[in-house]
Amino acid sequence: MSEQPLRVLLIDDEAGFTEVLAKRLRRRGLSVLVALSGSEAVRMLHENACDAAVCDLKMVDMDGIEVLKIFKKMVPSLPVIMLTGHGSEEAAKDGLAAGA
Repeated sequence: MSEQPLRVLLIDDEAGFTEVLAKRLRRRGLSVLVALSGSEAVRMLHENACDAAVCDLKMVDMDGIEVLKIFKKMVPSLPVIMLTGHGSEEAAKDGLAAGA
């Protein structure tokens, strides 16, 4: 009996970035779901069991901290990794305080 692959939800409004990252993770045997917005990510987590999430900080419809807070209410034990190209010390503190 083989193990289930790790299920990862990628959230970023940059489709090109998520395509490349999803492809690389799938090559390594992970099961990957992609959401191109925060609201799509919330819906996908509601409909699918995930082992971890990787979320962009800056998105158009809702920011990554908002998504993180919603995820932590939905699945408190879900590990969430925050990514950004626009980092700041304040964003890092907010993310850690919210459970990233």
